[in-house]
Amino acid sequence: MPMAPLYNMKGDKIGEYELPDSIFGVPVNEAVLHEAVVMQLASRRRGTAKTKTIGEVSGGGIKPWRQKGTGRARQGSRRSPLWRGGATLFGPTPRDYAYRLPKKVRRLALLSALSSKAQANEIVVLEGLTFQEPKTKQMAAILKKLDADGKALVVTREPDKNVELSARNLPGVKMLVPSGLNVYDILDHEKLVFTRDAVEAVGEVLSR
Repeated sequence: MPMAPLYNMKGDKIGEYELPDSIFGVPVNEAVLHEAVVMQLASRRRGTAKTKTIGEVSGGGIKPWRQKGTGRARQGSRRSPLWRGGATLFGPTPRDYAYRLPKKVRRLALLSALSSKAQANEIVVLEGLTFQEPKTKQMAAILKKLDADGKALVVTREPDKNVELSARNLPGVKMLVPSGLNVYDILDHEKLVFTRDAVEAVGEVLSR
């Protein structure tokens, strides 16, 4: 059964938290992790690259010179790809690079990502995380005590405006709720900081 250190908001360790084995203790499938990351990065591509075809470039309409007798190669239009300022053959056109993996594959990838972090002891559980008002300095102090002051992914059960504002200006820190967990963000951050109720919510999200 994977375990994670349990801390309070003061940054004091108060025990160990038993992570659900069905979520944080599955065998890590690296091939599926790779597929999921490639899918996410492909979906982020804007796909706006565009070159002009021969029907879109300006100019043309008449032959640059007569067919025979000039000693030069025959040309039919200044829009030819052979000319400077002419068309581009087989160039990129706007397209959508996004695609979806099957639901079971996406779920397995998410479980593998969470399990890999648990195996690497890169998961920390907080008893709770609330602020009466935005406090970036306090948030930074908590993460430092948790040894998560580098790239940290903080997961809370519900969106909390004060917590989000407290973390927003900290470089490398990102806030998510369980329904927003994804393979790329999990692997891209050094530490995962879950609130206790967020861990429970992850199981609810994955069971849907």
